[in-house]
Amino acid sequence: MPDNIDCRVTVAGTGSYVPEKILTNDDLAKLVDTSDEWITSRTGIKERRIAADGEATSDLGAKAALEAMDDAGVTADEIDLIIVATVSPDMFFPSTACFIQKKIGAKNAVCFDISAACSGFLYALQICRHFINGGNRKTALVIGAEKLSTMTNWEDRNTCVLFGDGAGAVVLREDPGASRYIISSSLASDGEQTDILTVPGGGSACPITPANAEQRLNTIAMQGREVYKHAVNAMRRAAEDALEKAGFTADQLDMMIPHQANRRIIEAVTDRLGISREKTFVNLEKYGNTSAAAVAIALDEANRSGAIKSGDLVLMVAFGSGLTWASTLMRW
Repeated sequence: MPDNIDCRVTVAGTGSYVPEKILTNDDLAKLVDTSDEWITSRTGIKERRIAADGEATSDLGAKAALEAMDDAGVTADEIDLIIVATVSPDMFFPSTACFIQKKIGAKNAVCFDISAACSGFLYALQICRHFINGGNRKTALVIGAEKLSTMTNWEDRNTCVLFGDGAGAVVLREDPGASRYIISSSLASDGEQTDILTVPGGGSACPITPANAEQRLNTIAMQGREVYKHAVNAMRRAAEDALEKAGFTADQLDMMIPHQANRRIIEAVTDRLGISREKTFVNLEKYGNTSAAAVAIALDEANRSGAIKSGDLVLMVAFGSGLTWASTLMRW
């Protein structure tokens, strides 16, 4: 079927950055009651990256952005929009996007952050697509960046084994004749499930005070079984919706890039969609769950490794706290 979808927005370049420090499962076994076998069998994760003490989310994002800009062949002056998806910003304000703007010298950019947890990068792609299709912006950076190590409870073996730090980025451009472009997207949320994956403290609803500081309310809390159940169904629906909008079916995909949270979730989604695991890009064994950065990092690795090739039909799909879920279908 011809791709008769609006094709003004092209992915002109990809980039990613992960910190140097590697925290292995064996390292974690020295901190909590766990083991490499326990973590690997339940999640598929073998190690994750941890940012240095002086390395902020904006530092990770800026390095990924520069990689994407180099891949796209664009200069900082050409960037006129920066959207950063993150749940671990440098601070409540200013936005992490503004810090990245300063670090890369993109003085002509409009900058803001969005918060949609692990779905954030795909949410940001769709927002950026509207900006470009509306004629308001021409060359944009969309970045997923997280320093989740700052909100991880390192004494909770059910969550500390899951998360890592990193950033991924893409340059999106206006190009009506591009052969590589975004075809369709699907976004959804369910606010009735806000309690199953959360950082309960630190915001206006529950400020951190001397009285509650020892409760570690500003770290990640998760109901694992509920998250698994909702994640599999939501990612399947998001994938099917984006495909249906564009007139494609799952068997026509050349590659699916899912959120890198848990190998069991990924395998359940691919099985329900009828996609072979050979057509699913997975790198969570190296990085764990990097939330909004996960799909962006995976896309860059798939691009640079040749796992996706020119002309491939590629689907990205994610699920996160909120609850939020999203998918983006592209012709590569």
